[in-house]
Amino acid sequence: MLIEICASTYQSALNAEKGGAHRIELCENLAVGGITPSYSLIKRVIEELSIPVNILVRPRKGDFVYDEEEFNQMKKDIEFCKEIGCHGIVTGVLDNNGSIDIARTIELIELSRPMSFTFHRAFDITVNPLEALTSLMDLGVDRILTSGHEISALQGISLLKELKDTAKDKLTILVGGSVRASNIDHFKNTGFKEAHSSALIEGGLHSDIEEIRKLMALAKS
Repeated sequence: MLIEICASTYQSALNAEKGGAHRIELCENLAVGGITPSYSLIKRVIEELSIPVNILVRPRKGDFVYDEEEFNQMKKDIEFCKEIGCHGIVTGVLDNNGSIDIARTIELIELSRPMSFTFHRAFDITVNPLEALTSLMDLGVDRILTSGHEISALQGISLLKELKDTAKDKLTILVGGSVRASNIDHFKNTGFKEAHSSALIEGGLHSDIEEIRKLMALAKS
């Protein structure tokens, strides 16, 4: 099972690599669900670490309906990530009706290529998750980061299974939302191929190397 660590600081990214993580999702300000990291942080992580790094592109906290200025900034951020050799982009855009913004998502996917494209947890507030899944499969996204429309992935396990079974090999359901070493077996044994965890030290700002190592050991067993 592939383990992605959500890192919001350089130290967290470094801990993820030292802990053996397969991939990093880099962001800043996890307290608001994450926003686009600074260019300086992106550049440092890309230059100094060797594992694949996906970059969260989210210009602000709050909803996922963006005005023209915000959307243009997202495109500039993607272009920067492509220029410096990032592995992938993690982003999402909705319309005012709570559905996938098809036109803008197509534009972001095309701009991101050849980087991988993950549609993030904006998916978890879509009005119809199965319809949203179909749209994203048709658009050719590589994966969806989701907790199954619940606060935690364990609470959303029923929908997560349905999404996985519907998607089959057309895209990957990346399980995220309070995923820890203490519950990773539940997702692995249910057939999920990828999981996403912040692995934060309790009460701290940085990912915990020991927690990451536990996750990796369980993912491999």
